Amino acid sequence: MSERSEAAPAEAPRGATLSRRRAITLVGVGAASVAGVTAGAGALIGGDTHAAATDAAAGAVPFHGAHQAGITTPAQDRLHFVAFDIITKDRAKLVALLQEWTAAAARMTTGQDAGLIGAVGGVPEAPPDDTGEALGLPPSQLTLTIGFGPTLFRDAQGRDRFGVADRRPAALADLPHFAGDALKLEISGGDICVQACANDPQVAVHAIRNLARIGMGVVSVRWSQLGFGRTSSTSRDQATPRNLFGFKDGTANLKAEDTNLLREQLWAQPGDGPDWMTGGSYLVTRKIRMQIETWDRGSLAEQERIVGRTKGSGAPLGKAREFDEPDFAAKGDDGQPVIAETAHVRLAHPSRNGGAHLLRRGYNFVDGSDGLGRLDAGLFFIAYQRDPRKQFVPIQTRLARNDAMNEYLRHVSSGLFACPPGVRDAADWWGRALFS
Repeated sequence: MSERSEAAPAEAPRGATLSRRRAITLVGVGAASVAGVTAGAGALIGGDTHAAATDAAAGAVPFHGAHQAGITTPAQDRLHFVAFDIITKDRAKLVALLQEWTAAAARMTTGQDAGLIGAVGGVPEAPPDDTGEALGLPPSQLTLTIGFGPTLFRDAQGRDRFGVADRRPAALADLPHFAGDALKLEISGGDICVQACANDPQVAVHAIRNLARIGMGVVSVRWSQLGFGRTSSTSRDQATPRNLFGFKDGTANLKAEDTNLLREQLWAQPGDGPDWMTGGSYLVTRKIRMQIETWDRGSLAEQERIVGRTKGSGAPLGKAREFDEPDFAAKGDDGQPVIAETAHVRLAHPSRNGGAHLLRRGYNFVDGSDGLGRLDAGLFFIAYQRDPRKQFVPIQTRLARNDAMNEYLRHVSSGLFACPPGVRDAADWWGRALFS
């Protein structure tokens, strides 16, 4: 794995091949970690199971590709998500920033400093071009994923600041107000978002901090969110994790191995909208405050009735195993549905939503206390899809109206972003097809 060195690392030119970038990541690998990682792809070659798992978690995820990393990438353990407002009116400055961000992202995801000089390689009289808190740390499977919000195309005053209003996808339609929403505008929306996921929280924070530093004078941080303990699996090799209600979360999630479903449900296809979004995906974020103190006073039976699954195994009520298909027609001895009509699993299931799936990769959060003796805790919901109008919106509309779990939830933040396809090579950059 490539560890950040206190000496400024050699930098390949922007036109260098991807294989050369990956090769750079092999520099400095010690004998203890060589037990089998190809740093660029995190591919395991050998070693015992524990060492192999450790190496994989610390390795690198390729930055370049047809799709952005951080969507179908097996979900990492930590999150730092940020939404930016653009504070310049100069299109050229915004384009230059996106190009500089792309170069920095490509470097950081391989374990290098954000800039060419690095945290300690420059002259003492000048500010470093990396903040330094990730020195000595491996890539930790860092992924950086960018998205563009509706206000990038027209701001709140209706202005087309950058000449791209006519390129806004129809699928980037503003989300409706859902029943029970208690959204705070100051932690919602944004012109641009960046999702940093990694297996080391310091690596994720370092990446966002450096993008914010590079963007000074062009963008400002609107809001950000730290997350821990992923609440969904995006690969069949991952076990289903648990949310702060203690239940397995995301059992029916789209997985990286679902090739046909990904094409149908996740990636924007030719003809869906503007060409610059083909191969991209639409991101919805929701910060959901959980009333965990109230939930914790409910009986186990009541909790399971609300969710529609057993708390231990995650099996649908009436079934034995987690991945057994729910039987929504089954009735108990009392003649009532085994899975209640208002159960979360019934209302969210694809069979109840015209076959609509989401690829979820949310995280738990605890943001201190609310000043009233309760933890400010919950779920930072993240979902990618081909068209929110046909997927997230109808699903959330049904949940907001009928889900028994709503008694314990409060949606306080919302975001919608168009995430373009991947950066193809070192000459490409985030948003090139949109701004060219």
